[in-house]
Amino acid sequence: MKIDILPVVPKPSVLLIPLAGMGIFVVLYVLAAINYPGGSWMVLDQEGFSFWNNYLCDLLDLYAINGDLNPARFFARGSLAVLCVSLILLWYYLPGLFSNKSTNLIVMWLAGILALAITMSLTSGTHDITVRIAGFLGVVAFISCFVELYKAKYFSLLILGIVCLLIFLGNYYIYETGTIIRSLPVIQKVTFICYILWFAFLDISYYKFLKLKQDKIKVRH
Repeated sequence: MKIDILPVVPKPSVLLIPLAGMGIFVVLYVLAAINYPGGSWMVLDQEGFSFWNNYLCDLLDLYAINGDLNPARFFARGSLAVLCVSLILLWYYLPGLFSNKSTNLIVMWLAGILALAITMSLTSGTHDITVRIAGFLGVVAFISCFVELYKAKYFSLLILGIVCLLIFLGNYYIYETGTIIRSLPVIQKVTFICYILWFAFLDISYYKFLKLKQDKIKVRH
C-alpha cells in the first residue's frame, strides 16, 4: 500500500524547535503560577497558586477562583499555544521515524495532530468537552504509536509511553468518579511532567535517528 499523505522526512534541525517549545512552555507556566492571584477549589481564599490544590487549567481562566481578574492567563494561554504548536510540529513529522508505512501510521498521525489541535481550545470555556474529545483522540494516537515503537524496537520509549498512558487513564478515572479527588491536582502535574519527558525523549530519539541517517549519506558521498 503506497502512502502519499504522510509528510517528507525533515532536516534534523527542525526537531530542535519542539524541544525549545517545551522549554518555553515550562518557563511561561512558572511565570503564570507566580502571577496567579489566588484561590483553589480546595481553599477558596488561599493566596497565590498552590502546587497541592490548584489545577494547571486554573491559570487559563479570565478570573481566578478567588474572584480577582487573572493576569496569569496571558502566560498560561501563551504557554499552552506554544506547547501544542511545538508538539503538532513533532507529531506532523513523526512518521519519518518509522520505516514501515502502514494504515496504523496514518491513524497515529491524524489522531495525534487532531488531539493537540483540539487541546488548544481549553481556553474557550469548553473544558470538559475538550478534555474528553482530545483525550479520546490522544489515547488512539498513543496506542497506534506504541505499535510502531514496538515494531521499530524503541522499547524504552514504549515502556515510558505506556506508563504515561496509564497515569493519564488514572487521572481521567479520578476526574469522572471523584475518587481521591483531593489528590488530583498533584497527580495532574505528575502526569504533565511524565508526558513532557516522553515527548522530549521521543524528539531526541528522532533527532539522533535523522542525524545518523544524514551522517551515513555524507560518508557515502
